[in-house]
Amino acid sequence: MKKFILLLLLSVLAGCGNLKIQEGYGNTLSEFKATDENGKIFNTKDMQGKVWLVDFIFTNCETVCPPMTKNMSDVTEELEKKGIKNYGVLSMSVDPKVDSPNKLKAYVKDLDQTGGKWKLVTGYKPKDIADFAVENFKTIVAAPTIETNQATHGTSFYLIDQNRKIIKDYIGKDTGEEKFPKNEIVEDVQTLVDKGPIK
Repeated sequence: MKKFILLLLLSVLAGCGNLKIQEGYGNTLSEFKATDENGKIFNTKDMQGKVWLVDFIFTNCETVCPPMTKNMSDVTEELEKKGIKNYGVLSMSVDPKVDSPNKLKAYVKDLDQTGGKWKLVTGYKPKDIADFAVENFKTIVAAPTIETNQATHGTSFYLIDQNRKIIKDYIGKDTGEEKFPKNEIVEDVQTLVDKGPIK
């Protein structure tokens, strides 16, 4: 029985260490400059040396953003319980004309338990965030239309290592076929924090 438990533990640990770059990624996040939820400048250099989870949201979103943001909160709650320190979350507004720093701060006020690790950014042009999303994550971002005031964006979460290399993506909310992979995300963040960037 003891041998079985030992083998099981070793297989779990080995699985956690087998984090690999997902096909289509491995690129380094391009340079950007934004304004965070506190009205301070946030740029690519601020990400260096930490593991990051990145997503795209906007505060007037009536569909996918609320469950995505709750899921991100659940991930950070688990990371905090585990005592993981060297990580950050970056939520990028796809509606920068509407999303002021104060609106972004209020949006996660009751969900952010990270003590400042969750950054929400705005302050760029709609075209800039659309180009950034395609260039780095191969995902579409489109500004809100006059008719609906709703922007278009992907629902994935993206894992970034300490050298700003994009490692993989995850679904940001449940779909008809898949459940949000909270445990996988937590394990992958912990693996990168513990073992360092993927070579």
